[in-house]
Amino acid sequence: MTTTFRRLAVTVCAWLVPMALPAQQPFTIEQVMSAPFPDELTAAPAGGAVAWVSNARGVRNIWVAAPPDYAGRAVTAYAGDDGQEMGELHWTPDARSIVFVRGGELNDKGEYPNPHSLVGGVEQAVWVVSATGGAPRRIGEGHGPEVSPKGDRVAFVSHRQVWWGSIADSTAAEQLIRARGTARSLRWSPDGSKLAFVSDRGDHAFIAVYDVATKALRFLDPSVDSDGEPVWSPDGRRIAFLRIPAGAEGLPFTPQRSGQPWSIRVADVATGVGRGVWVADSGAGSVFREVVAANQLLWGAGDRIVFPWEKDGWTHLYTVPAAGGRATLLTPGGFEVEHVTLSPDRATVVFSSNQDDIERRHIWKVAVSGGPPTAVTKGTGLEWTPVVTGDGRGVAFIQAGTRTPPHPVLQVGSASPRDLAPGAIPAEFPEGALVDPQPVLFPAADGMTIHAQLFLPRGVKGGERRPAVVFFHGGSRRQMLLGWHYFYYYRNAYALNQYLASRGYVVLSVNYRSGIAYGMEFREALHYGAQGASEFNDVLGAGRYLRTRPDVDPRRIGLWGGSYGGFLTAMGLARASDLFAAGVDLHGVHDWNIEIQNWVPSYDPAKQADAAKLAYESSPIAYVKDWRSPVLLIHGDDDRNVQFSQTVQLAAALRTRGVHVEELIFPDEIHDFLTHAHWAAAYQAAVDFFALTLGAERRESDP
Repeated sequence: MTTTFRRLAVTVCAWLVPMALPAQQPFTIEQVMSAPFPDELTAAPAGGAVAWVSNARGVRNIWVAAPPDYAGRAVTAYAGDDGQEMGELHWTPDARSIVFVRGGELNDKGEYPNPHSLVGGVEQAVWVVSATGGAPRRIGEGHGPEVSPKGDRVAFVSHRQVWWGSIADSTAAEQLIRARGTARSLRWSPDGSKLAFVSDRGDHAFIAVYDVATKALRFLDPSVDSDGEPVWSPDGRRIAFLRIPAGAEGLPFTPQRSGQPWSIRVADVATGVGRGVWVADSGAGSVFREVVAANQLLWGAGDRIVFPWEKDGWTHLYTVPAAGGRATLLTPGGFEVEHVTLSPDRATVVFSSNQDDIERRHIWKVAVSGGPPTAVTKGTGLEWTPVVTGDGRGVAFIQAGTRTPPHPVLQVGSASPRDLAPGAIPAEFPEGALVDPQPVLFPAADGMTIHAQLFLPRGVKGGERRPAVVFFHGGSRRQMLLGWHYFYYYRNAYALNQYLASRGYVVLSVNYRSGIAYGMEFREALHYGAQGASEFNDVLGAGRYLRTRPDVDPRRIGLWGGSYGGFLTAMGLARASDLFAAGVDLHGVHDWNIEIQNWVPSYDPAKQADAAKLAYESSPIAYVKDWRSPVLLIHGDDDRNVQFSQTVQLAAALRTRGVHVEELIFPDEIHDFLTHAHWAAAYQAAVDFFALTLGAERRESDP
């Protein structure tokens, strides 16, 4: 492994006195991260089979489970923790093959992620493999594949342009369309005669339609706005799409509770003429809020369009006639819809939400025509990413618990879910040694109620005080759950929180303001992020809550988090070193003015002086003079989300102030580490750092 790691100093501040803890539970970081992580679950269009990507300690392969036995097995045979992503699975219409993408996307310099620094280079390419297994065949360099309904070709994007290649043979892929703009969101018409896509022009975007027979390109209902998410009508004569008004988007990482209302439009494909069928109301819900779905618009039965809207302050599903009219709420209540799919007959929407269980996810379904939603799953487990099998008989989804890691299952009717990959979880996975996190509420420094999960170590005796660690997720549009998470990044974070609890730490995982699942006003919290960092109140509240617990040593409270969580870790150390004794900051944001430019290249702090001043004052770098607590900085230098320069800048500033800084740097690694080895190394470094700074005892036999 190529890493640069300045070993932890033996001498730490005198006020951090090491104190022995009881022996850890008998499992390692490697063991608690040993279970394969399933993702990209997708159903075949016919026959009932499902496929998913399994990431087993960095070894990524496609698995398929098919009737009648539904015994999942790998159909690709990639080996080694190679750091190459795999995803964007698409079945062919005959359900005999699966098209997929291997490799990560280009950065702004035209470089593919290469975390092993392979001198021969790597690429991102579209591949196809038989659903029964065998050697995959490369179709061409690119991503975003869309398989033709005819089953003969797959269209994809390569270097911003539309290409296509043969599924049936090894004929070389070729560029299909040469056009201005960046192509994305490819969508074939139902008969495969036309291809719709988004042509992104920067400050505006068009819906384009390419006719395969005539080789003609038409733009539907063009405007100065940004159009996206095209969806074909079942008869192939119309396309519905979203229209986001020009200039509607504010600066990232700042609250936006209202704006110019977005709309849904339907265009006639033959003429290109479009018309509005629905417009969001002003106020709440006027800013578009997406769900997790293949497309934000679903063309359902009865010529109705299903879409997400948060008119009442919660992300819900609505339906509107394609001819226009009033929107009908499908999912009423104080909860949020997240993963959404449509049944093969288009009559039912199946989705995950936190209805009646705000700290978890369960599967629900509702008719496109309306009526009360029906629970598909319930209980103390978690379920997400539902897909309806092509034969319409069952619903497959990913299931997890507080101890049981994520795994794919199939549920038919009211029967118990059936494990699609029995035996995939290794025997060494320490399920029995894990703890059940408890839901807690605590007041932020400004009085806002904050949700969190508390991991209590086993064997704490009365009167005994343990070191504690506060965890902050990234995003910030995330929510940690009462169990294993549906994102790989936070699956790993949950594993480390469990491991820290096994080592005797009290762990508090905080769902701070600006996160999801608690409503629009919580997500779009006033003065959050670059407009005031109001989440710092939640950081203070977490520390003060832990100080009141009789099982926590108030001198030994640490912080850790990645990305946005790294930002909050740094904020806590910079502004409250008297409260927080140490921290581990993974690829954190330290200067909002630098970060905003990563997402809005046109942002110029000199031209937006007031906003830039507030953004700087909302950043950890502004408070370095008050920072005293030691910190471990972890970052990959090919990070495409948070610039590596943010950690360079912070480290230099802290050293000038004499703050104890440790670092673990991964050359050529990206934001969401692509190799399992780097995750394990980062987490072991974090554990070692907390052992020294918070006083945990590390045994000779520990890894």
